[in-house]
Amino acid sequence: MEKSTLIGLVAGFLSLGIGYVLKGADPSVLINPAAYLIILGGTFSCLFTGFTLEQMRTFPKLIKKTLQPPDNKPKGELLHLFVELSQIARREGILALENRINEIQDPFFRSGLSMVIDGMDPEFVSDVLEAELQVMEHRHAECMSIFVQAGTYAPTLGVLGAVVGLIAALGNLADIVALGHAISAAFVATLLGIFTGYVLWLPIANKLKILSQMEIAQKRMIIEGILSLQAGDSPTAIEAKLMIFIPQTERDLLKSEKVGE
Repeated sequence: MEKSTLIGLVAGFLSLGIGYVLKGADPSVLINPAAYLIILGGTFSCLFTGFTLEQMRTFPKLIKKTLQPPDNKPKGELLHLFVELSQIARREGILALENRINEIQDPFFRSGLSMVIDGMDPEFVSDVLEAELQVMEHRHAECMSIFVQAGTYAPTLGVLGAVVGLIAALGNLADIVALGHAISAAFVATLLGIFTGYVLWLPIANKLKILSQMEIAQKRMIIEGILSLQAGDSPTAIEAKLMIFIPQTERDLLKSEKVGE
């Protein structure tokens, strides 16, 4: 499980709950089905209006993705794999890499390596992989926009919910005690709208953006490695090229491990 997402969600709910109690607010006011219906129901109705049904079907999968650790192969392992493949290619020829294709789990990596083994033109290989990467970026942007829009709709619907609550409260000014309770209940919708928008939907959108950037960076590293293999670069040259995709702290660790060997 991706612990940072869980920590953030738990901390958000606890902060609101504890802060609510410390402020002396009445917890029973939060039991407000109308406010939940307006905010949650309203947000999802807006999403279904603004996006296609096919896009909305990805909603549960995207939530699940933020709760799982990134499934990208560590860049250090990827670098070692490309160095190993380049050693095999220089020793036995590029066709010898065909025996290693089934060991590669990433379809993007496997597809690119297959094109190289089949002897396709380097420019064609580069164009195909770049096009696939652009399609993936576009798909990720669509997914993120669902949560960005949810984060935009929810606070506004919170204002709408408060207005509805105030209309109901001001409809009966005779009972002052009941009026005070009704006004406080009216603002529960605003509380829920702001909370779900800025503590739930927008942070999830940002997490998806970060996961997308990580995947794109790995794919670019794979493209560079595949084109270097096709060009017949030496293992040392490939290592130098791919090292730029690795953070400096990781580079130092990889170099120290290499010295240790």
